[in-house]
Amino acid sequence: MTKLRFGLFLLAVLALAALAAPWLAQWLGRDAFAPDLFARYAPPGPDYPLGADELGRDLLLRLAYGARISLGVGLAAALAAALLGTAIGLLAAWRGGWVDAVLMRLADGLLALPALPILVLLAAVDPAKLGLPRGEAATDMLRIIAILVLFGWVGVARLARAAAISVLAQDYVRAARAMGVSEARLLWRHVLPGLRAPVAVACALSVAGAILAESVLSFLGLGIQPPAPSWGNMLANAQEAVFAAPLAAVWPGLAILVAVAGCALVADGVAER
Repeated sequence: MTKLRFGLFLLAVLALAALAAPWLAQWLGRDAFAPDLFARYAPPGPDYPLGADELGRDLLLRLAYGARISLGVGLAAALAAALLGTAIGLLAAWRGGWVDAVLMRLADGLLALPALPILVLLAAVDPAKLGLPRGEAATDMLRIIAILVLFGWVGVARLARAAAISVLAQDYVRAARAMGVSEARLLWRHVLPGLRAPVAVACALSVAGAILAESVLSFLGLGIQPPAPSWGNMLANAQEAVFAAPLAAVWPGLAILVAVAGCALVADGVAER
C-alpha cells in the first residue's frame, strides 16, 4: 500500500467514525454528554469499549464526537487558508511589481511573528466582548478557524507564488498571450493547474498543523470548551488521572497521532506523484 493510500485510509477511518457518531450512540444506548459518576474511569469492557472518562462518559463516543470537531476545524482551516493563500500567491506572481512586494512583505512579517504565543493571545480574547455567544461549540470552532487562517495562508501563498512564476515563464503561456487569450482564462486554464501539486501538499500539511493547533489551544482551555468534546480538551481533562487511568489520555492522544500521521503520509504521497 502506497503512502498516499495508507494516509487516505487512516483519515477515512477517522472521518467515518465522526460521521457515524450518532448511530454509534444509538447502538450503544448511551449519551456521549451525560455524566455517570458511578462509572468514573471505568476500564474497557462490554459496557464501555474504550473505558470511561472522569465523569463516567463513554470514551469511544467522546472520541467519535471529538473527531467531528477536531477534523472539522483542521479541514476548514486548511481549505480556507489554501484558497486565500493560492489567491494571494497567484495575484503576487501575476501582477508583480509593488503588488508582489507588498504581499510578500506582509507574508514575511507574519512569518517573523512567534506563531504559538500569538495564537494563544488571540484565542484568549473573550468572545462575549466581541458580541459572540460564549461556550458554544460552533462559535469556538469559527473563532479557532479564523485565527488559524490568519497565519496559515502565508506558507501556501509563498508556494503558490513560486509555482505561478515558474508557470508564467513557460513558452505555452507566452504563446497563449500572443494568441490573445484573456488574462482570466490564462490564469484559470494554464496557471492554476500547475499549482495543484504544491498547494495540495501544503493543504495536507496544513490540516495536520491545524489539528495540532486546535488540540493545543483546547488543552490549554482556550479552544473548544466542555461539554463539547475535542481531542485536545479530552487530553486536558485526563491529565489529572494520567497514572490512575492512563487510557483516558492514551485514546485522544492516539487519535491525534493517527490524524497527523495520515495527513503527513498524504502529503508525502502527493509530492512523490
